[in-house]
Amino acid sequence: MGEVDGAVADLRAPVAGEQGERIPPVPGFAPRLPEGSPRAEGKALRARVPRASHGSMVLPEGRPDAVRAVEESNQGRVPELTPIRVGRMAATPFSFLRGAAGLMAHDLQGTPVTGIGAQICGDAHAANFGLYGDARNRLVIDLNDFDETEFGPWEWDLKRLATSLVLAGRVAGAAEDVCREAALDAAGAYRRTMRLLAKLPVLDAWNAIADEELVSHTDSRDLQGTLERVAEKARNNTSARFAAKSTEPTEDGGRRFVDALPVLRRVGDAEAAAVALALGEYLRTVQEDRLPLLSRYAIHDVAFRVVGTGSVGTRSYVVLLLDHRGEPLVLQVKEARPSALLPYLPGLGFENPEPVHEGRRVVRGQKRMQVVSDILLGWTTVQGRPFQVRQFRNRKGSVDPTALSSNQVDDYGRMTGALLARAHSHSVDPRLIAGYCGKSDEFDEAVATFAVAYADRTEADHADLVAAVKAGRIAAETGV
Repeated sequence: MGEVDGAVADLRAPVAGEQGERIPPVPGFAPRLPEGSPRAEGKALRARVPRASHGSMVLPEGRPDAVRAVEESNQGRVPELTPIRVGRMAATPFSFLRGAAGLMAHDLQGTPVTGIGAQICGDAHAANFGLYGDARNRLVIDLNDFDETEFGPWEWDLKRLATSLVLAGRVAGAAEDVCREAALDAAGAYRRTMRLLAKLPVLDAWNAIADEELVSHTDSRDLQGTLERVAEKARNNTSARFAAKSTEPTEDGGRRFVDALPVLRRVGDAEAAAVALALGEYLRTVQEDRLPLLSRYAIHDVAFRVVGTGSVGTRSYVVLLLDHRGEPLVLQVKEARPSALLPYLPGLGFENPEPVHEGRRVVRGQKRMQVVSDILLGWTTVQGRPFQVRQFRNRKGSVDPTALSSNQVDDYGRMTGALLARAHSHSVDPRLIAGYCGKSDEFDEAVATFAVAYADRTEADHADLVAAVKAGRIAAETGV
């Protein structure tokens, strides 16, 4: 018994840390007695980066014109699809902004930043928020596009969101003061939400802004009817519905995709096999407890499918899986290109020295920013190119910000501003940003001023692109 008693005594003895405390510092956890206050640290940043300075917009020297920027961003894409991308970007100034994340990042590199880093979406325009289903098919609303995600300045996401709201309002025909108010309200909701999150217990802040609370929290009641209609449509936006429209039965009792050119086309046997075999690597990136679920599906077919405005021309496949009853699950295998923001971050001190699989970057960024993510997220490599993998049509729905009425644009701005704050708070202490932004609307006004100025710049860029299309300088295909 002597040895046992001695062991128990050792376990009960105080553990000496560097300064003799019972519990020593443990890497990965906060110190018990932190030095200073994050809120005070954020507030102190105002001396170096005044909040009003965020209203400035000085374009860097050597800025490419709009057409050259589009041409450069088309490099590496499927050549025959780039005219579709150009046609979509030429539709409206808001559409141009959607496809010009790289150009805006180029322009933002000369704007003031606090140096506070967060996992940012990189493309947080107003159409990249939406509804989707969780594991129990309940609908949640959040950011839903992470192709450009990186660790970078939180201000960039907010300024892109605010600018997009001004442009969406203009396309919708809203008065100019309404458009500016939407940008102002988005920044204000972001600031107030950060202040709220900074006051909450950490676990409550992490899971904050639940769906049923979002409309009341952001005073967005005019959006209620629109959100309900979008939710009703989203509930029917499933793999089963897509498969019913896009596949046909085969002689062996399975199903296969049917061409719907130019958006959907079946691929050759070698290409289909390469995509299917790459799902073996994908399985090693999925949470282990999801593997029994996926093992009950068989892979039946692969098709190439054209994706949204910013991603048109990237390689994207849909993979048809069927269970023992013939019920479908469709996975999207989408090429993950390096973030368009990447060239402009190192100069600001945001640099990831470790090479990373681009699909992993997208998935990791998505999981860091969303409260609830797709349970089947993963990544793989197809013929030497990195891809992300996710469910296709998992009850997705979105609000078209260019179709909102004047009394809804500012409501949508408040809602998306709050969601963006919550997403950023997963990777940065909200007390830092809350301390910087403060109680007044000085920061909000500056962001709104920037948004209006950059919206004007975007309209000029869009006009240049439209003129180039008409002159035959760049090919565009419309209506696709």
